[in-house]
Amino acid sequence: MSATTLHTEIGASDEKQAAAKNASRRLGTIVVRLGAIAAFAAIMLYFVVFAPGFTSTFNLINVVEQSAILGVLAYGMTMVIIGGGSDVTEGGIDLSIAANMGLCAAVYATLLSMGYGDFLAVLAALAVGMAIGALNALAVVGLGILPLLATLAVLNVAAGMELTLTQNTVVGATSPLLAFLVSGSFLGISALAWALVLVSAIMIAIVHYTSFGLRLFAVGGHPEAARAAGINVPFYISFTYVLSGFCAAVASILTVSRLSASTPGSGELLLSVLAAALLGTVFSRRFVPTIGGTLLSVLFIGLLANGFQLLNVSSYWVNGVQGALILLVVAVTSFARGSEASR
Repeated sequence: MSATTLHTEIGASDEKQAAAKNASRRLGTIVVRLGAIAAFAAIMLYFVVFAPGFTSTFNLINVVEQSAILGVLAYGMTMVIIGGGSDVTEGGIDLSIAANMGLCAAVYATLLSMGYGDFLAVLAALAVGMAIGALNALAVVGLGILPLLATLAVLNVAAGMELTLTQNTVVGATSPLLAFLVSGSFLGISALAWALVLVSAIMIAIVHYTSFGLRLFAVGGHPEAARAAGINVPFYISFTYVLSGFCAAVASILTVSRLSASTPGSGELLLSVLAAALLGTVFSRRFVPTIGGTLLSVLFIGLLANGFQLLNVSSYWVNGVQGALILLVVAVTSFARGSEASR
């Protein structure tokens, strides 16, 4: 056998092994995805059978209403992940979003308690939220700090500012806007539920049906190619952090309406926000973040918490389940990226 023939046979054998490995990984990815979706379906079926009133119209609308705050925050996180990439250690993430919401809620409630109207209070909350987002953008894009570390530092800045402003106390608030959000309804659906529907529609339209959204996916998925195509990558990444701050401010108004006050401890929502944003990748076709996937995951987490409540199971279990879901999603997406890279 000649050397040329030997090299040809070895090359063909390597190609066959690589093709078989890729096929195996693709099959594994599909199995993992279907297994995750089957697990979610099984959990929902269990609640349908054993949780009293789980499928009632009133309960389902209540879940949507309770999911509004989490949904708005999760959309902000999803935008950051889309623009910065879904790599958990080096990609886009905003750990400060829940603390930012707490700070904005404190600003909003404090201004209302001082006698200022909704207009000024809302503008101040939005300005503070976007300023915190801009601080994140400065740290990540301007200073080149890893998003995980940068937003963790800003988290502490926002939390410290909230405690300084409120002295770690509850700040009560009332206003016409808050009254409308609490008691307003249309077609039998509360204003809070409609807020989630409206924000979802706007975000889906922007991210999935505009050239801006297309460029944002390009920036997060292939930043070097995006730069070569003339896309201003730093601008798009910075914009996602500012938009995340805007979402935090909007969520702060919703949370003040639900509680009729600004209360410390908003940072506890961070785990749920992370779970919702990351879990949304399981519902997408290529394990990439999408607004529709995030909406499904937000409703799933809302139904999960609601089902536990109807079964009189401690709410602390919800945090444990959310942590397990984050581990699952990170493992699945890492597996999927490995499959894509090996092709």
